[in-house]
Amino acid sequence: MSNYQRTNSHTVSRLTVHIVWSTKYRYSVLKDDIKTRCRSILIQICDAEDVRILKGVVSKDHIHMHLEYRPSQSVSELVRRLKGRSSRKLQQEFPELGKKYWGRHFWAIGFGCWSTGNITDEMVNEYLEHHRRPKDDDQSDFILD
Repeated sequence: MSNYQRTNSHTVSRLTVHIVWSTKYRYSVLKDDIKTRCRSILIQICDAEDVRILKGVVSKDHIHMHLEYRPSQSVSELVRRLKGRSSRKLQQEFPELGKKYWGRHFWAIGFGCWSTGNITDEMVNEYLEHHRRPKDDDQSDFILD
């Protein structure tokens, strides 16, 4: 097996996603100590959730993360944890953020996510087309299109 795949007793997978979210009002608050602490909090959360960070960038007003996750995890739940825990910790540790974010919401609502991986749509379609053609008359495939 490749080092790029996750394996356990019953599954083999490589699920990757590119996630982006921003600070509320796109305020440029992720600077200096806040930026450093935000980075370390996100790393801690990913370690605790058994999520591998393939690449990540903390910009002044948004976050980009390229992650590999387990099949039992959902992307929306993962983002909820990343945003929720980091927001709470940053606002606790940096009281000056309370002046800009008086409603306790540090991150903007929503996020963007795009699946990534090592195969393309064309490769999947070619694979399915190969399996669509019966090898003998006894085998009949159930075709969805």
